[in-house]
Amino acid sequence: MHASALANGELFFKTYLGADGAGRSVVEIGSQDVNGSLRSVCPAGVEYIGVDFTAGKGVDVVLDDPYELPFDDASVDCCVSSSVFEHSEMFWVLFLEVLRVLRPEGLFYLNAPSNGLFHRYPVDCWRFYPDSGRALVKWARRSGLAAELLESFVAAQRNNETWSDFVAVFVRDAAHVGRHPNRMLATKKDFYNGLLHGSDEFLNPRDLTQEMLRLEAILGIASGRLQVK
Repeated sequence: MHASALANGELFFKTYLGADGAGRSVVEIGSQDVNGSLRSVCPAGVEYIGVDFTAGKGVDVVLDDPYELPFDDASVDCCVSSSVFEHSEMFWVLFLEVLRVLRPEGLFYLNAPSNGLFHRYPVDCWRFYPDSGRALVKWARRSGLAAELLESFVAAQRNNETWSDFVAVFVRDAAHVGRHPNRMLATKKDFYNGLLHGSDEFLNPRDLTQEMLRLEAILGIASGRLQVK
């Protein structure tokens, strides 16, 4: 897990769960500890269950089917997933499965790359962009579920890292938006194309990725859009 992904996960936990998670359950999808784990930044007292399709450090439950979670309907308080959905061949199926196991007021934290190198683990299929969170909500509602997007953004790269993380937070049922008044974007500064529930306007909008902006600077292009043939 790269440093910015770990930092984003830690901010999510602080914002939405606080310092004491006693009595709450967190399921991490894709929990194998590879250079770090969200488990390490989760609040104390949480019942933390890591699931993955292969055994390894940080994996409590090995899945027989990556699209079937071994939990009852509406039984989990929070699901988290970091750097997994790009490897899921049918992430939209997994998204609905996450919503199935969440309680009505339950939260889903998603971190997936918005850029970056081809990295098969075991496959590499997708990248996520500023409208991806809203698109997933539309898919959920088309499937008869009342999910809602609380916030999303693309995190700026840190310390010369390669990755720009797309981050989104969903609530299982829109009727429970009011139970989660705090937002990561209230304190986070290093982001672009942010969205907040109740607004269609992007915060800190940007068309170009950080790599493209750097290339513009190198090439001396000042148009605001790369036009290299």
